[in-house]
Amino acid sequence: MPGIKQNGKRTWLSLFALVAVCVLLNYLGARLNGLLGLPFYLDNVGTILSALLGGYIPCVTVGFLSNVFNAFSSPDSIYYSVISVFIATAAALFAVKLRRVRIPYVLLAILTFGFIGGVIGGMLTWLIYGFDFGEGAAADLAAAIDRIFPVGYLTSNLISNFLIDVADKAIVTVASLVIFKLLPEKLDNYLKGQDWFYISVFENSTRKIRKRFSLRVKSTLLFAASTLLIAAAAIGTSVIQYHNSTLAEYSNQAQYAAHIIATHIDTDSIESYLRDGRDAEGYARTEELMQIVSDASPEIAFMYIYRVRPDGTHVIFDLSTEETEADAPGSVIEYDDTISKYLDLFLEGREIPVDVTNDEDGWLLSVYEPIRGASGKVLCYVGVDMSMANLQAEETSFLAKITALFIGFLILIRTYAVWMAERHIIIPVNTIADAANSFTYDTPQAREESMKMIENLNIDTGDEIEYLYDAYKKTTADTVHFIDEVQRKSDQVIRLQNGLVLVLADMVESRDKCTGDHVRKTAAYCEIILRQMQKDGIYADQLSEEFITEVVSSAPLHDVGKIKVSDTILNKPGRLTDEEFKKMQNHTTAGGEIIDKVITTVGEESEYLTEAKNLASFHHEKWNGKGYPTGLQGEEIPLSARVMAVADVFDALVSRRSYKEPFSVDKAMEIIREDAGTHFDPLIVEAFFNAEEEIRRVQKLNMEL
Repeated sequence: MPGIKQNGKRTWLSLFALVAVCVLLNYLGARLNGLLGLPFYLDNVGTILSALLGGYIPCVTVGFLSNVFNAFSSPDSIYYSVISVFIATAAALFAVKLRRVRIPYVLLAILTFGFIGGVIGGMLTWLIYGFDFGEGAAADLAAAIDRIFPVGYLTSNLISNFLIDVADKAIVTVASLVIFKLLPEKLDNYLKGQDWFYISVFENSTRKIRKRFSLRVKSTLLFAASTLLIAAAAIGTSVIQYHNSTLAEYSNQAQYAAHIIATHIDTDSIESYLRDGRDAEGYARTEELMQIVSDASPEIAFMYIYRVRPDGTHVIFDLSTEETEADAPGSVIEYDDTISKYLDLFLEGREIPVDVTNDEDGWLLSVYEPIRGASGKVLCYVGVDMSMANLQAEETSFLAKITALFIGFLILIRTYAVWMAERHIIIPVNTIADAANSFTYDTPQAREESMKMIENLNIDTGDEIEYLYDAYKKTTADTVHFIDEVQRKSDQVIRLQNGLVLVLADMVESRDKCTGDHVRKTAAYCEIILRQMQKDGIYADQLSEEFITEVVSSAPLHDVGKIKVSDTILNKPGRLTDEEFKKMQNHTTAGGEIIDKVITTVGEESEYLTEAKNLASFHHEKWNGKGYPTGLQGEEIPLSARVMAVADVFDALVSRRSYKEPFSVDKAMEIIREDAGTHFDPLIVEAFFNAEEEIRRVQKLNMEL
């Protein structure tokens, strides 16, 4: 871990010793099982024990190497290394609970191990051995299961394998736990002190990453992707080569068989064979020869001699099989797929290419050898169909073996690659990141403590990461030195800003004898509405704390434009004329122009000034587009202005004016509700009513003042 010096040589020696002992345990367990003739395996004691003692790194290594050593006596064991690695991974996941002997988790672990070994391992066996499970206790149990519950060959064998494997994994899990409990606590503590103990898929005490893709994940994906591409190319090339070479071998066998028949048939007797069939002289002898040649190669599915004519295929010879009855000599049958494909060549008596078909007769490779008469004319063709079913099973087996071996090896390599990357790169980087995330700037004391925390990291990797740490430490120290001055200036700016707002608001209020504390009350209503919207999740993507603060702070400026409205109009005791009302409406445009001048003076458009301008310019716009000054509608109206519209109208309704008495709160609420969707944003009105209790409290308090 960063800041903790470890003896690298001792770390590797302890890992090697643990792996060696646990591999030996797996080997001895397998040998004991063989000597006792049990229907189990007993070859995972060391894997589970290594997970309990060391975590992910040693147990994956033990799982893979156990199969490598077993392959010296049983070569196919190497292909099951992927199953052992999967079991090792599962053991690492359950290790913490297993160490505490939590019975429900022990049972769950046994079932998980049984599923991996019995079901996934059973499927691998089925693929490797060409869709066959072989013989033995598992096969006998599967047959018994299928007799009682007819579920089919594959399912019954998977159930049988699962049951046997669960029993096996129960034995090895219990044995591993017993050995673990008998070991001295000093050894356990020593192993837990090694850095590879913590590099685990189930436990990571170095940091809490909440990013979607951590550096660890990215490095793993990069390694896995590059390896998979190389492996896929290698496996694909191998399978193609295997397929082509096998096809060539099958083609040569078929051509050889067809050639033997073609050279031994009596061409002068072909017409009599067609006419008299099996009664013709020499027919039986030729048919017997064909049967001998066919039996000599198990892959030959069909052998026949045909004469192809425009009216159909004339059968001269046709051998019966267990599944198919031979066509009678002299009969005329329909063209099969190959003959249809090359009909012109057959009719012209030319050479026929090797053909591969897959129809109701199965996957076949067909070869046709022409039989020529004395004049050289083609009289008929010897046909040999080679069954490709075995090729399919062999290719599947080959693919399963090489893929299983690759996955097991990939997980092993990935385990060590991640360990080294995490030990030398990821942990130091994340330690720096954690320190940065937890750095506190609130008070001088908090900043001092955070700096001490960074200095105590003591990252000493001797590479670019250490250089990054030193640079970060220096930058942080410089930042701390300047933070006090920045905060002092920020406080000064905020005080200046708030003072400006209050001055401007007072200027407006001193001229408008009707509004009273209107600017203060509308600001309070805006804050209540915004907080309720935040609580209800309305416009959540816009309602940041900063946004709410800026809107509430700048709310008193929403009527700043009234400073340019004539006193005669502003304080007229009765209703305004249309011309006077039009001049009153200009206070929105005037307010926007005033804020624009402030922005020009400041030289920068801050969020505060932006919202102040939005409030001053657009708080009389309506949701349906019939407001002023520009006729904006819907969400074209800035959110702050839509909120102020509700607060402004509500306060105007419940307040006394020279031209009207105040409405009751209930009446004002009713008007607000009726105008939702026309004058006001309906979502904001919803939040307004959800906060009705707080709105009424503030209104009542203002009435009493």
